[in-house]
Amino acid sequence: MFKKKQSRERVIKALETKRAATPYAVSVEDLAVHYITSRETVEAVNGISFRLPKKRTLGIVGETGAGKTTAMLSLMNMVPDPPGKIIRGSIQVGGLDIRSLSPAELQCVRGKEIAMIFQDPMTSLNPVVTVGEQIAESILLHQDISRQEALDQAKGMLAKVGIDPDRAGEYPHQFSGGMRQRVGIAIALACRPAVLIADEPTSALDVTIQAQILHLMRELKEENDSSMILITHDLGVVAELCDDVAVMYAGHIVEYGTLEEVFNHTRHPYTEGLFNSLPNIHNRVDRLRPIPGLMPDPSKLPAGCAFASRCPYATDACREQAPYVKHFSDTHLAACTAYRDEAFMIGRRDIG
Repeated sequence: MFKKKQSRERVIKALETKRAATPYAVSVEDLAVHYITSRETVEAVNGISFRLPKKRTLGIVGETGAGKTTAMLSLMNMVPDPPGKIIRGSIQVGGLDIRSLSPAELQCVRGKEIAMIFQDPMTSLNPVVTVGEQIAESILLHQDISRQEALDQAKGMLAKVGIDPDRAGEYPHQFSGGMRQRVGIAIALACRPAVLIADEPTSALDVTIQAQILHLMRELKEENDSSMILITHDLGVVAELCDDVAVMYAGHIVEYGTLEEVFNHTRHPYTEGLFNSLPNIHNRVDRLRPIPGLMPDPSKLPAGCAFASRCPYATDACREQAPYVKHFSDTHLAACTAYRDEAFMIGRRDIG
């Protein structure tokens, strides 16, 4: 135990020497992640950049296959290798260069600096270990305390997420889907991480349980003064929880801005298509307007803009040229080839 403590202290000291002063909880520059096999290369993430200020919540939205989860796994250096590989880019979490850390340093960072709530708690939880032990395991990795003290803290976390502490000795299969998701939240927040990633945490839950989980996540984030990145395809959830929004398509961030900018002053045709495909209680129509077609195969991305084949505004230039990044403010940008023409503007959506 003494050697283990000494080793952990050395690693933590080494981390402190690598930490840089920054106002951002997360800073990502030109991140590209590919899945490489003998048959093909899947370009899952293609040069994304963003900065998340401390104590804010970023919503990352887009269709399945847009690269949202892969991008966030990269923040924890957890992209499965092989076949996944970070091709280029820098990733800083709390001033630490994640790509330069050793395995021992990463173990100290995961759970304490950054933690993740996974989409399916039934597959992310260990089926043969009690939920109390699973929460305690995370605590023991980051605190120099006894196993019993860790278990006591684990029971406290269960109580905090609305589960009877006496159920700490039960196994994941003995809990409902909503309860398992609460256990996942307890594990992620057990060490009060500075950054919390939530990967579609309510996608498999009914509406009532969804509301409870979202309320719980907001409360615990504010209690811990954490920053949060929420991966979702539900724009209603984004409106409920997020300060900033990144819209992803085919491995690119096509629009980025504050919640008000992206929702009320939409600038990218894909974002406009997402909103148009939602029912609107104030504007009832016989049919919704879904985005036509499918996202391109990430192993065979087209030249030019990946959205061009589905875009109502597309021109020949869109199919040939890389998207042009237009800044509308210090916080709001969109990547669209048509913005090379200063006169171009998509249909504005001012929804009040």
